[in-house]
Amino acid sequence: MSPPAASAPARRRAGEVARRRRVRCRRSLALVVAAALVVMVVTVLALPLARKAINDLSLPLTNAAIIRQQAAQKHLDPALIAAVIYAETKFDPRPSSAGAEGLMQLMPQTAKFLAHRSGGVNFHVSDLATPRVNIAYGSYYLRYLLNHYGGDVVDALAAYNAGEANADRWVAAAQARGHPLSVGEIPFAQTRLYVQKVLAEQQDYRRVYARELGYG
Repeated sequence: MSPPAASAPARRRAGEVARRRRVRCRRSLALVVAAALVVMVVTVLALPLARKAINDLSLPLTNAAIIRQQAAQKHLDPALIAAVIYAETKFDPRPSSAGAEGLMQLMPQTAKFLAHRSGGVNFHVSDLATPRVNIAYGSYYLRYLLNHYGGDVVDALAAYNAGEANADRWVAAAQARGHPLSVGEIPFAQTRLYVQKVLAEQQDYRRVYARELGYG
């Protein structure tokens, strides 16, 4: 015996319940999709900011325009200037216990020598606290050292950290052995690590801050 057919009102109620259930499902699905899209948009927008925040903490860069300008004037790689600043102060200028000043940690007597050599007659040691002046003199010193050592970056960086007298002695000893000074031959552990750090960070600055430093 067949079950009795549902009455028309019952069928209408059942249909209305099913319809509402379908509407609720579609609304829930739409909300899920909308939420996913919002998450995607926020993620896409936030990624550059997050990357910038990470870079600012792990590989900071300030005064990029000054660095570019000085690199162009002194015929230097801007990433090399940035890497020296990072190795010296991590872009947080402060006087050293030895008396070095500013972003590129120039000794007052070195800065006075550079001022005399470059014709900076109005130079005062206190000017080294100004990023524009400090980067200009630090870049001039790098150019001077590179010229002194025939363009050899390892020699120049060793001299920047340990002084010309030490670097001259190391370079002469290496040349007496028939080859240029290598990083591993630098006898001062601090200077050896310094040169290694600058060379590594030079590549990082060139890669991470290509636009800011003018590479493209």
